[in-house]
Amino acid sequence: MNASTEALPVVVIGAGPIGLAAAARLVERNIEPLVLEAGPAAASAVRDWSHVRLFSTWGEVVDPAAEKLLAPTGWTKPDAATYPSGREWAELYLQPLADVLGERVRYGATVTGVSRTGRDRIVDADRDAQPFVIHYTAYDGTEARIFARAVIDASGTWSTPGPAGGSGLPALGEKSAADRITYRVPDLKDPAVRTRYTGKRTAVIGSGASAFTALAHLADLAKEQEGTHAVWILRRGISGSTFGGGEADQLPARGALGLAAKAAVDNGHADAVTGFRTETFERDADGRLILVGEDGRRLDPVDEVIVLTGFRPDLSFVSELRLGLDERLQAPTALAPLIDPNQHSCGTVYPHGATELSHPEKDVYLAGMKSYGRAPTFLAMTGYEQVRSIAAALAGDHEAAERVELTLPETGVCGGAGLFDQPAAAEEPAGGCCAAPATLTIGAPASSSSC
Repeated sequence: MNASTEALPVVVIGAGPIGLAAAARLVERNIEPLVLEAGPAAASAVRDWSHVRLFSTWGEVVDPAAEKLLAPTGWTKPDAATYPSGREWAELYLQPLADVLGERVRYGATVTGVSRTGRDRIVDADRDAQPFVIHYTAYDGTEARIFARAVIDASGTWSTPGPAGGSGLPALGEKSAADRITYRVPDLKDPAVRTRYTGKRTAVIGSGASAFTALAHLADLAKEQEGTHAVWILRRGISGSTFGGGEADQLPARGALGLAAKAAVDNGHADAVTGFRTETFERDADGRLILVGEDGRRLDPVDEVIVLTGFRPDLSFVSELRLGLDERLQAPTALAPLIDPNQHSCGTVYPHGATELSHPEKDVYLAGMKSYGRAPTFLAMTGYEQVRSIAAALAGDHEAAERVELTLPETGVCGGAGLFDQPAAAEEPAGGCCAAPATLTIGAPASSSSC
């Protein structure tokens, strides 16, 4: 890297929890960041699930470097033992942090492409010496570009939810049934949204924290409004770990969430349909939806469907970079074995940093929920440790980059899934956790960023 390239900023994609923490860590290292945020304010993805409460406490979702930046402004950290909602997280912490960063955060900037200046992904010659070029589109449609010494993609996975189809593709008829399907946990405190589900039969597809949340909220509505009922659709069966760790979970709010979902079934507010992989959406004469499984089973008609089958990384705008990604999880190859939900629960994923997040393309990092690809095992604390290490590596402090400065809580029984600090859900295997909701929660979404 030449002197002119070193003078360029590090571009951070996404002004969510991890992106803003990355900027704070870079400032701490006297490296100039530039955060590009597609939305009109900080934490746009978090604001999309503002009604959801995290199952991580305030003490676990505030980055230490960010707290140092905020302290001179008179900012006071909320009670560390309480659980913020998405709205509180965004308004009381993430937006103030973005405000302190000031012009280092650029809103309305949707990144459309990242590459090496004058080098597509094929060209080897003098590649590492070239700065990065980032193309983005502003709100008014204007196209622009900026140059960077390094890129940290913390854009999350919130914009790309998984489909209802059991094969990973949308089920036949899923797109045409969009008027009756949502891929987010609905805010039943919103009168318009509440009306949509009141007195209705709603299918909930998914088996993670977000599905637990939706079931718990629908059960509360069913207690007040006659005729309201949920049908919980799981691709696998129900086992002892389906509802998480319960009272043994060391993230108590997450354990309580699983117990609330279990109560929804036990109390008759929801019916569980197991081993069902959705293949087709059909309509009956009244316009209601009939879900047809791969095994030919046809479920009774439902009025609405809530699909909560996890999230995926959008890799389209980084396709000109040489990324080393696991073919299954779409996570960095060195990280993937550590977070594979087929092998690990949230309690067995150890803190990691720049080494595990590196790619063949030097000075490019995926951080936060995006670094986990399709794996539902992310905590905000994990993301904060990631960007601490990345900033140290970019500053040339390799000893600090390799050092572990985080102790994760034991997370009880998570099945094969993990922790989310952002609303997220995993279907294969069951489970999901992350800075996720306490009335339900994230860990991740989203991002989203994460929690």
